[in-house]
Amino acid sequence: MFSPIERLVLEYAESLTETPATHRPDLVDALQQHLSQKQLAELTTAIVWENFRARFNRAYDVKAQGFSEGAYCVLPDRHPPAADR
Repeated sequence: MFSPIERLVLEYAESLTETPATHRPDLVDALQQHLSQKQLAELTTAIVWENFRARFNRAYDVKAQGFSEGAYCVLPDRHPPAADR
């Protein structure tokens, strides 16, 4: 369901979310085949910022406020019916 770059990004996010966070040079090398240095820095920043927020919220026992209850993002259909191609 996910493209090769999406799979790499998910694997990268998981590796940085582990405790302790892991640094996998082979994964970074694979990401650099698809992303510029600036894009990789922005991706890393987004991942670690969300980790910071999650850990901060846990430390202060911040609970969900129900703002997005029942809300979700629908993924686009990657394989439209043959008639639409």
